[in-house]
Amino acid sequence: MKPSIIIFSVLFVWLVSSFSAEAQRYMTKNGNISFFSEAPMETIKADNNQVNAALDAQTGDIVFKILIKSFQFPKALMQEHFNENYLESDKYPNSIFRGKITNLSTIDFSKEGTYDTEIDGDMTIHGVTKAISEKGTFTVESGEKIHGKSKFLVKVADYDIKIPGTVINNIAESIEVTVDIELAKF
Repeated sequence: MKPSIIIFSVLFVWLVSSFSAEAQRYMTKNGNISFFSEAPMETIKADNNQVNAALDAQTGDIVFKILIKSFQFPKALMQEHFNENYLESDKYPNSIFRGKITNLSTIDFSKEGTYDTEIDGDMTIHGVTKAISEKGTFTVESGEKIHGKSKFLVKVADYDIKIPGTVINNIAESIEVTVDIELAKF
C-alpha cells in the first residue's frame, strides 16, 4: 500500500474518532512545506508537496504528517545526504505535528477573510518531540476552503540532527520552514 494512502487513512480515522458529529473538518493530502538554509558556503532549499494535514475548526485541533523522503532538492546529492545522513529517513520516515489553535475565538471559519493565528503543539522530527508555539494566518475562502500559512525557524540541534564537521559551514544552525496548505471541507 502506498505511504500516502496509509497516511490519509490514519488521518481520516483520527478525525472521525476524535471529533464530534457537528465538527467543521478540513483536510488536505497535498499541502506544501518547504525549508531553506543559508550558510556561508551553501544555500539549501527543498519542497514537499505531499503534506497531509487536518483541522477541526470547531475545537482548533490540527495535525500534520510529512513523509521525509517526499522532500525534493535541486541537487540529487543534497537529497541523498538529507535522507541518509541527516534525517535518517529510513529510521525516522515521518515528521508529525499535533497542535491546537490557541486563539480560536478570534477566528470565524464561516466568514471569508484573513485571520492571524497562534498554534501550540508538539512537533516530532528525527524521533525527537519538542513543544513549539508558532504564528501564522488562515484565509477563509467561501467557508469551504481554508488557506493556512506560517514561517518559522527550527534549530537543527533541537532535533538531534548531527551535522559532520566537514560540512558544518554548509548548513545553518536554524532552518527556515514555510508552511503553505489549502484545506478543503469534508
